[in-house]
Parts: sequence; structure tokens; C-alpha cells
Amino acid sequence: MLNKTYKIFKSGTDIRGVASEGVPGEPLNLTDEVVARMAAGFVLWAEQKCNKPASALTFSVGRDCRISGERIAAAVIKTIAASGAKVYDCGLSSTPSMFMTTVDFGCDAAVQITASHHPFNRNGLKFFTRDGGLDGPDIEAILEHAQNDDKPAPGEGTVEKVDYMEHYSAHLRNIIMREVNADDYEHPLKGFHIVVDAGNGAGGFYASKVLEPLGADTTGSVYLEPDGMFPNHIPNPENAAAMQSICSAVLSSKADLGVIFDTDVDRGGAVDSSGNEINRNRLVALASCLALENEPGATVVTDSITSTGLNEFIEQHLGGKHYRYRRGYKNVINKAIELTEKGVSAPLAIETSGHAAMKENYYLDDGAYLCTKIIIKLAQLRAEGKTLESLLSALKEPVEALELRFKITDADFRATGERVIKELEAYAAHQDGWHIAPDNREGIRVSFDKDDGDGWFLLRLSVHDPILPLNIESDSVGGVEIIKEKVLAFLRTQDGVAV
Repeated sequence: MLNKTYKIFKSGTDIRGVASEGVPGEPLNLTDEVVARMAAGFVLWAEQKCNKPASALTFSVGRDCRISGERIAAAVIKTIAASGAKVYDCGLSSTPSMFMTTVDFGCDAAVQITASHHPFNRNGLKFFTRDGGLDGPDIEAILEHAQNDDKPAPGEGTVEKVDYMEHYSAHLRNIIMREVNADDYEHPLKGFHIVVDAGNGAGGFYASKVLEPLGADTTGSVYLEPDGMFPNHIPNPENAAAMQSICSAVLSSKADLGVIFDTDVDRGGAVDSSGNEINRNRLVALASCLALENEPGATVVTDSITSTGLNEFIEQHLGGKHYRYRRGYKNVINKAIELTEKGVSAPLAIETSGHAAMKENYYLDDGAYLCTKIIIKLAQLRAEGKTLESLLSALKEPVEALELRFKITDADFRATGERVIKELEAYAAHQDGWHIAPDNREGIRVSFDKDDGDGWFLLRLSVHDPILPLNIESDSVGGVEIIKEKVLAFLRTQDGVAV
């Protein structure tokens, strides 16, 4: 069991903590000593996983650009090498590229130093093997080793600096050249104007190392230079300011497409030539088009907050199956893998946050890979005299949407949240006009007829926090307010929830 000190570092399937001073009330806890303990715990975990001593293992270590990254990477590399293992120091890297070192370099395990889109003072560790990212129980095992100060046997390992991002960029370029198959094979993006917004994260490479060598015009791209203080906007495709930034870049430069990444490039989003966001439900719809064109009738696994219109788009327009699951990118990925192992074709697992994992790409959630697939389709459609926008013309989008987040005030927030959801389900079953979704797999989802709100709500328990998020969508003006008041009338009767 994890004690209070180490339990706070577990964030789902990652380790996260405060790595830099500068934010009041958030004292530094991801110290060099703590990081070294975690790295030692990962070596012990990898020895058991691979059934080999550390001296026979090869690790890769990368980092995003946040200001504590070099310090933490140095502590991780030093600790792993001290176990006798071989270490590739990959420097500034994207998170998906670290997984790919297990494919291209044959690394037994990989570590990425990142805290995704979180503020500059945060950082963390994300781990991979050739089987993919680690799960929650694996993180707990690593942290228990750290808590107990367990250490592998000492040895004399080696450290080699490598620029793996060059290999990774070439990999993406080769995919584009092969799938576009233009007359000018090595310059398939000649004549395309594509802008990139990296948000000063690790994604700036995509413009200079992927798009430009293929002939694309990337003038008008913004915030490509890594800056761990993220001075311009949060590198997060779910952030309104970030999406406004890339929309503005597309319109001002009259680009054919814009792409945006989060800090460590495991998520992406896009903007069409008219400045319309391809994000959230629209991104899921476009990714579904790409995934199902070669696997008609296959299953798309999404998180729980996807819209009714998206379900209709996948099942009625594309002819696929929609498996609405739970929030958490690892949850949707694991469910797609599980379905595939049972013989159900599931080529895509995607969260509305922008985490998208394709079976053809090792079920790796990779924002750069997703944007690469979108750009390939853009080029293919142009050759046919069509546009990217035409793929989404049948997607019915809600007229109104709202997300509210209610804080759970009880100490045992999970028990309280589960109780509230259970009682709401019982309540809904006896309300006229409330239709409980038969295929819901997280929280409670209820739909309403046209005269009663013309939409739906989903109330669920946050994956990590003492929060009950409430998502509401309606196909009519004023419908969200009607549905919101129905739910609030119930929540106001519940103890332990701040409404």
C-alpha cells in the first residue's frame, strides 16, 4: 500500500508532481532524490517484466521542454545507468517517440519526462515497454519500490546521446510519401500551405522536420520554439485560447490546414481552411472516417461524453459500430485492445480530449500520427477535387453544449460520487420523459425528447479528482438550460456535493 507521501504522485497511468518552485501553495516534491527512487523502482519493475537483469536491459529517456525537464532527466539517466543498463539519452522528444524507441531501437523500456498540458511547475514520468504504456497497478508497483527505497544491484551501465526525433520524423515523412504517392514522390505536399501551433511545447519539429522537407509551405506557423514557461497559451487542444490561436493562424495566412499539439505531442487537433475547428466530436468523426475506410463495419471506441450526433455519424453514415466507454485515454485504448483480442475489429480508440490511438500504429496515442493521417487524406481528396470539410458534412452537431463541474466535499469522494450517481439513476427511472441510455458504461447518461430539453446529460465521477463533471448537449436553443435545471433539482438534495 502506498503511504500518503507517495500516493499523491500517482496520476492514473502516469507519475506527476510539483517539480519547480514559483506557484504559491505548491511546494516542490519531485526532488532529485524522489525521482531517483522512482527511476530505481522502474528498473526493478522492468527486470521483473522482462525477466532479465538490468545489465541486459536497454532504456531510452526523453523529455518535453518544461523547465525542470533537464534536471529530472539527468536524475533518471544517472540512476538507470548505475544499475548496469544501457541508456539512450534522447533529449527533447515527444512522448509517442519514446514508445517508438522500443520498436526502432529495440529498447526494453522507455521513460518520458512530461506532465502533458499541466502548468510549468509540474512534471512527471511516463513509462513504456513494447506492449505500450503502463497501467495503474504498474505505477503503484513502481511507487511502492520508491517508497521502500528499493534499489537494483549496482552496475556500470552506458549512456549514449541520440537524436531519435530525426528517426521519428523520417518515419512520418515516409508514411506521407507512401500513402499520397504523388508524381513528385519526395515532395507530396508541394502546393499545400499547412500551419502548426506547437504552443511552445515539443511539437515544433513537425513543421521543420516533417512538413517542410515534403514541400509544404508552413509560413504563419506559431509558437514553434520550445519554452517551458509556455508564455503564449496552454499547449492543449481542449483549451479555448489555444484553439483560437491556431484558427487565427489559419485564417491570417490563408492556409489549407492548421494543426495543433499539446506539450508532449500525444494529442492533436486541426482547423480546416475556413477556420473551423476539427476538435472534440469533429475530430472523433474525422478519425473515424480514416479508421473505417479500410475496415467497414468495424468498431470505434470512444469516451463517454461523445455526442448523439457522433453516434449517428459513425453508425448510420459510416456504417461502423460505436462503443461508448469511459473517460481516460488508457481506458479507451485498453478496451479497443480487449475487443480486438476477442475478435472484434476495433481500429480506433479515441477520447474527445484528442488522444487518438490506431491499431495500425500499435494503439499508440500519437497526435503527430493522427495529424499525419489527416494531412494524407487532405492530399488524397485534393487529387479527387474534394475537400476535407466534405467528410464531415453529415455530422450533426449540437445546438448547445455545457460542462459543469461539481466539487465533492466529503473526504471519501469516490464513495460519495458513486452514491450520488446510483441515487440519480434510481431517481431517473421514475421520472417521466427521462430515458436512461442502455449502452452507457460510465456514470449515468439520460436523454430527453424534443419537448423536454431535446438532448442529453451525462453525470460521472472524475477519473482522478473529487469532482462530478456534468456534460449536457441539446439540439434546440434553450434546451441545455431545461436539462440543467432538471439535474440540479436532484443534486441540490444530495449531501457532500457543492451545487
